[in-house]
Amino acid sequence: MTGTDAALKTRFLVLHDYGMGGAWWWVLARSEREILETFAWAEVVTDPETLAWREGDDDIPEVDIDAPQMPPGLDGMRAERDAQRGRPGFGALADKDVVYLRRRWDEGNDEGDDEGDDEHLTVYLMEVGPDGRRMREVELAEDGTAAFKSGPDDWPFNTPVVDLFAPEVVAQEISREEFEEQWAQARQVEPDADTDL
Repeated sequence: MTGTDAALKTRFLVLHDYGMGGAWWWVLARSEREILETFAWAEVVTDPETLAWREGDDDIPEVDIDAPQMPPGLDGMRAERDAQRGRPGFGALADKDVVYLRRRWDEGNDEGDDEGDDEHLTVYLMEVGPDGRRMREVELAEDGTAAFKSGPDDWPFNTPVVDLFAPEVVAQEISREEFEEQWAQARQVEPDADTDL
């Protein structure tokens, strides 16, 4: 890296939020967008309180985005993004403020993805913000009708559930109208209900 390259870079606080905690790094990069295009499931933290809180944490590694080796965690996030880049649909939803998705969720799979058998699959319609976090969600019944609706106040954690750069997410996109129609028909989740929302 030349001196000019270093001058063009800014220090960003990067988080991989996994619910019960998160992994943090300081990344020297040219832009927030460059970080998001380089690391899957990355979030650039801009909240002033969080930045001030993490500024004095000597345990957070600092890395240059152009470094050949990345610290543990960030290395896998870069490898995942490298595998996605160049595939049709890569980054197609990344610039939207709100995305509406239909996602199959395997309740019997610890990863919670749609790779399990159909017996344990539940279909959710999700309203997702630009950070990949749910804003609202509708759980569909087995017959495809709206069953329950929920929002952030109903969830113990609201970690990112989708990486909007991932090419496979494009096939899950639905219209706002479809989401709103099901939202209007769904019942509100009861606070003590035994659901996996």
